[in-house]
Amino acid sequence: MKILAVSDKVDPRLYNSNIDERYQDADLIIACGDLPYYYVEFLVDALKKPVVYVRGNHDAKYELSSNGTQKTAPLGAIDLHKKIIHTNGILIGGFEGSIRYRKGPFMYSQMQMWLMVLKKVPRLLFNKLFHGRFIDILVTHSPPYGLGDKDDLPHQGFKAYVWFLKTFKPKLHFHGHIHLYDINEKWMQTFEQTRIINAYGIRIMNVETW
Repeated sequence: MKILAVSDKVDPRLYNSNIDERYQDADLIIACGDLPYYYVEFLVDALKKPVVYVRGNHDAKYELSSNGTQKTAPLGAIDLHKKIIHTNGILIGGFEGSIRYRKGPFMYSQMQMWLMVLKKVPRLLFNKLFHGRFIDILVTHSPPYGLGDKDDLPHQGFKAYVWFLKTFKPKLHFHGHIHLYDINEKWMQTFEQTRIINAYGIRIMNVETW
């Protein structure tokens, strides 16, 4: 399976008329937040593959469409926030937003995120019983605490994600939020049994099919 993950910026390598020539072989598109709805919709329309997403702390509640109407989500894409779905033979779920550091939508305290994560435990246990595993891919906007985040409050990761990775052992965790401007900056690391991928811009991952 080939996964195309994007986050935090509209990348001209994707947002152009030749996208299908370069990325048509992607099986799944994952958007990790801080992306305009029109960009996610473009990926849906151009690649015609499943597109899943979470919102970031800079996403707006509403976006004006070309005809002036308000929309609250990218059409054709699947919102993963507080969900776990079974698609393309994989179990994938996610959580939106960042740590709360100001007023605005899609930001949460550490405690709020703990509560959201813990509410998914019954579904994860159900997956283990009926699928033989809890979850394959976790998608979030923010990174786990201490694993690819930063010291300043706005870019601090969530502690609940560390527990999630230790307990449910997804194979992959895609996140955004942390901008990487140097090609030498580390964008992937392994924690326990999970590969953590910072999807800033574009990331391509070839993985075994579950």
